[in-house]
Amino acid sequence: MASTADFRNGMTLQMDGALYTITYFQHVKPGKGGAFVRTKLKNVLTGAVIERTFRAGEKVDEVRLERRPVQYSYSDGQLYYFMDQQTFDMIPLAEDVIGPDQLRYLKENMECEGLVHGDTVISVEFPNFVELRIAETDPGVRGDTAQGGPSRPSWKPARW
Repeated sequence: MASTADFRNGMTLQMDGALYTITYFQHVKPGKGGAFVRTKLKNVLTGAVIERTFRAGEKVDEVRLERRPVQYSYSDGQLYYFMDQQTFDMIPLAEDVIGPDQLRYLKENMECEGLVHGDTVISVEFPNFVELRIAETDPGVRGDTAQGGPSRPSWKPARW
């Protein structure tokens, strides 16, 4: 348990059955009435941001999240399997845990970071940069750019 005096940015709390990370907090001591703490909390799983006010000295459940290196192995169509680099256990994760937008960048043997709560991986963070091979692009069309001439390859829609 932690009190509002222990709040800091990046601290993770468990409230209402969900995990939240503090992105902003401010201790307010008005001239009239009791002190309070105004916060902005980000849901760890969904990314939704909420604002909540706590009374000064209120107790909350602090949660420690751990980051572990994991490596993507394969997919069986429904689940995506990652190997924990420390214990060499296979961790099956559903598409909604990884995120459908991130699945486009997933390659075999890719090293990622798993966010672990207790013994379960709750999310996977991909590296900032990924090298992908471009398989197909549309041809450049003259007059399609503000500078004139054929469009640059990086401006064309590409499929990998």
